[in-house]
Amino acid sequence: MTLTRILSATALAGTFAMAANAAENPMVGGAAMYADKTIVENAVNSADHTTLVAAVQAAGLAETLSGAGPFTVFAPTNDAFAKLPAGTVDTLLKPENKDQLTKILTCHVVGADAMSAAIDKMITDDGGSHDVKTVGGCVLKASKMDDKIVLTDENGGTATVTIADVDQSNGVIHVIDGVLLPKM
Repeated sequence: MTLTRILSATALAGTFAMAANAAENPMVGGAAMYADKTIVENAVNSADHTTLVAAVQAAGLAETLSGAGPFTVFAPTNDAFAKLPAGTVDTLLKPENKDQLTKILTCHVVGADAMSAAIDKMITDDGGSHDVKTVGGCVLKASKMDDKIVLTDENGGTATVTIADVDQSNGVIHVIDGVLLPKM
């Protein structure tokens, strides 16, 4: 076998490996999510999470969420942030509101790698509802509705997992359709 054929075969195998990796993980916001990239490396490519990425950067959490983890991030979409009262996001992104923004964002993060099957089992084992403690000190209630995981925040607000099990090198992302708020 010539060197050219070996290099071509190696490149082709690499292409198939990348395609297989992308096929295993769901697409999010029009972008492939790669299991060998961190939460932040993948999130910046999702067109559906530009508000979340801006908020993570404004709060100074990008380095943390790029760390070893493991983390489970319940990631609100741009549409989820748009459901907040007018002006809320702009206000939260101001430097003087960094502490409040950090609290809100860390109430979407769990210090564990929790795939949906594990969350489902915890919900079932706890009789239909499971308390989820976040790194921000919030307690979310996980339950099921129509075979989807629903999270309820400390104020009674809810968010449904719309895309589950987006595997990352340092944890997992579950895309949600609402912003979860801590009791203030």
